[in-house]
Amino acid sequence: MNGSEVNDVLLFLSVVESGSFVAGGRAFGLSRSAAGKAIARLEDRFAARLLNRTTRALDLTDAGRSLYENGLAMRAAIEATEAGASGSTGTPRGVLRITLPDALGRRVMLPLVRRYLDEWPEVQVEVSFSDRISNLVEDGFDLAVRIDVSSPDRSLVARTIMTDEAIVVAAPSYLDARGRPTSTQQLSTHDLLFFATRNERQAWRLLEADGTWVRAHGRSRLRVDSGAALRDAALAGMGIALLPACLVEEDIATGRLQRVLPRATAGTVKIVALYPHKRLLEPKVRHFVDLLASALAQARKRRPTPHLRG
Repeated sequence: MNGSEVNDVLLFLSVVESGSFVAGGRAFGLSRSAAGKAIARLEDRFAARLLNRTTRALDLTDAGRSLYENGLAMRAAIEATEAGASGSTGTPRGVLRITLPDALGRRVMLPLVRRYLDEWPEVQVEVSFSDRISNLVEDGFDLAVRIDVSSPDRSLVARTIMTDEAIVVAAPSYLDARGRPTSTQQLSTHDLLFFATRNERQAWRLLEADGTWVRAHGRSRLRVDSGAALRDAALAGMGIALLPACLVEEDIATGRLQRVLPRATAGTVKIVALYPHKRLLEPKVRHFVDLLASALAQARKRRPTPHLRG
């Protein structure tokens, strides 16, 4: 494969990851027409259609999926070679654009951002607090941190930086007024608070102490699309919530929330760092993710509430 064909493959990856010829071409300084011609050259070379084009999306064919997977490996090898040649352990510099879930962002991330800025004075950080899964390439983010993303976009590197327990909690005021459920079946008479954009909308899947998975149903009187709002609703006594332990450990330690059904959990949830493949070796991203993983691991070891430790 000659140099121009390698460039066409890299452009193909960009088109797939951005979801459009316009955005994919723009990353290489090319027009939509030029990007389309590059893909056509690849289809001629491999004698196979690579993309099914619709008015709304670009879908990979089997041949396209194979080329995409092989192209990722090729691009990673090129990036590794470039990094080795430049000796870039790399000093972070420039603007680091991050999107964080609101609940985790303000409570956990802002102190971490301060540490990062103190350590790397040539970096500026822009933070967007959102639980929405955005298109990182189109929206211009270098990094997204998300909780319990089960199937990240194929264009992204997904690094699990912490695995935590999802637990059932409620405010003392709610439990005093409505009583404390002592079994998953008793949840059916209670007000449950749901994360609106997840599959838990109508029920929770909980792991009993004996290893049995059960579906817990209750009155779904409030659904929100923000982890921070879900925690706030629980603190306000509006119902029982299912949240990652890292978001509520301080509330439990101070008594603002209490754990309900302590022998039942929703299993584990992952805190995941997502970043575009082409950003894999950028020092500003790598150093922030490493700092985040280290900080979360240390925070978990220092948990004040022993029964939250995994």
